[in-house]
Amino acid sequence: MSKDIDEKTGIVYLYSSGNNTIITITDISGAETIARCSSGIITDKSRLKGTPYPAMKVAKIVASKALERGVKNMYLRVRAPGGIKSKIPGKGAQPAIRALIQAGLRIIRIEDTTPIDYDSMRKKGGRKGRRV
Repeated sequence: MSKDIDEKTGIVYLYSSGNNTIITITDISGAETIARCSSGIITDKSRLKGTPYPAMKVAKIVASKALERGVKNMYLRVRAPGGIKSKIPGKGAQPAIRALIQAGLRIIRIEDTTPIDYDSMRKKGGRKGRRV
């Protein structure tokens, strides 16, 4: 058998906000979750969950679980909070991507799946805004 036939392909969903980084790996159909981990598992301090170091540790954990299951290739879907919140992924996104590559996974394609509001949502706080 060919080497390409033996290798499985998965989808990596990387959600990165200012407060947390969550990585989930599924099979190509998206029905079966292969591995899932969050920065909250790595650090017990809330202020550190959105930083690069826990994101790298999470990526290494998830990548090792995926490699055990035989997943070598991946489609990467990066997501920021979106909507009325930040449209830019947090500080942990790039280090997590680098850690996935260093762990031995091969990226086929990177997609941005951040939700975009089309002038239909209002920021919370009411008509006069948040009063401090």
